Amino acid sequence: MMKKLPIGIQTFSELIEGNYYYVDKTALIAELIDSGKYYFLARPRRFGKSLLVSTLKSLFAGEKALFDGLFLQNHWDWSVNYPVIHISFGGGVVNSAAMLDERFRAILDETAEFYRVDLHHDDLANRFAELIKKLADQFQQRVVVLVDEYDKPILDNIEHSARAVAIREGLRNIYSVIKDRDAFIKFALLTGVSKFSKVSLFSGLNNLRDISLDGRYATLCGYTLAEIQSVFSERLSDVDFSQLAEWYNGYNFLGEKVYNPFDVLLYLEQRLFKNYWFESGSPDFLIRLVRERQYAIPDLENVVVDEAMLSRFDIDDITLENLLFQTGYLTIERVEDLGGERFYHLTYPNREVKAGLNSHLLRELVQSGQATRQQMRIYKALEQADPEQLQQALTALFAAIPHDWYRQNQLARYEGYYASIVYCCLAALGLNVIAEDMTNQGRVDLTVKLAEKIFIIEFKVLEGKRESGRALAQIKARKYWQKYATGEFQVMLIGIEFDKSERNIVHFEWEAV
Repeated sequence: MMKKLPIGIQTFSELIEGNYYYVDKTALIAELIDSGKYYFLARPRRFGKSLLVSTLKSLFAGEKALFDGLFLQNHWDWSVNYPVIHISFGGGVVNSAAMLDERFRAILDETAEFYRVDLHHDDLANRFAELIKKLADQFQQRVVVLVDEYDKPILDNIEHSARAVAIREGLRNIYSVIKDRDAFIKFALLTGVSKFSKVSLFSGLNNLRDISLDGRYATLCGYTLAEIQSVFSERLSDVDFSQLAEWYNGYNFLGEKVYNPFDVLLYLEQRLFKNYWFESGSPDFLIRLVRERQYAIPDLENVVVDEAMLSRFDIDDITLENLLFQTGYLTIERVEDLGGERFYHLTYPNREVKAGLNSHLLRELVQSGQATRQQMRIYKALEQADPEQLQQALTALFAAIPHDWYRQNQLARYEGYYASIVYCCLAALGLNVIAEDMTNQGRVDLTVKLAEKIFIIEFKVLEGKRESGRALAQIKARKYWQKYATGEFQVMLIGIEFDKSERNIVHFEWEAV
């Protein structure tokens, strides 16, 4: 009988006993355990972190039958069982420091009850330390501490800084116990979405080894192509692997790239290429940050950050680029070493994320129900290489933006606003859109590829009585199109010029090459 797809299954025992597919990560788990003691792993949501934690819990608890046929079946000492403290903040929303204390106390008491241990300390840090010591004494083995979604209580309150800070301090009090009880601990792993700075959250646990960007463990969460083809082979007869990769592959943690497991499972169930992962969470906070900071959205394709920025994340020091990276909306394209410093070039991981994020951004930027209708017209205009229809659709899109939206959000001062809307509109359609496309004469604002057609687009924002026609003239003067003059493409040059006072396109020129 064909196995079931483990959609939403996060418990290792349920997955194995329920005849679900399991992508065997236990060889990497063995290497992890053999190589160290204290670990931290950040991965985007729905990437299998909870399943990893659950697998470790079953392993250390000695549940040998669950590992039949897996790597660790014959590579683990099953004669030794370890007590496991499993802390998960994944369920529900913690909206105060008091609620955090209540949740953590319940976890400690539930664990104590399971192992038949009596706890007497009331202070939570002392109670946690007491639990570790008593479990070690009872089992005559050191304790395993697994923390899942370690940062979720903070992220749930990230828009309320005072509350988030209070919760952060409560978590720091909890996590500091782990280092203090080092003599009684066998292994510890903390997982979450974000990597808060050690100073802010882990000052008491500064011996954590961060494997988030360690190439040896890049595939610990997520699926590789080889794993998909091996584990799900009986379900792959009609799968277009080039499309599967375009939609769901591309996450780079400085090793082999991985597919989003949530997407792959839902695609194999429904056989439709859709934004499964993107639609399973809300990026509203990100979207608001983009608008408030008036970020030029096309720049998201070519973000460059240094190592300090990539690792600097805290409640009062949130950079948009770092937040997009840590939450999985951007990934590492390449790493550049210059003068002893490392620079990370970030971009969208795949089509799903690029289209989904830009669709949300477009709705936020235009605040109009006209967006979807005009997007359809824009796609058809490009498909038919009809510049007049393209001009009409874009003009209608900008005309539909409410006047109050400009006034309330000071969009007249947002230099990248007009180009951002056009970019979002095209990227949300799933088109191959390249921002700041490099040529030997400079950078093209936007290059759009659709089948055998290439559209070279340059934007200008006019102020006062400045002469129009400069956008197309720049394309021609710098010969941007030559990069694509191979004979295999139909190339069209488009110059689009906006006027801030009119809040719309005032000059639209095109020329076929």
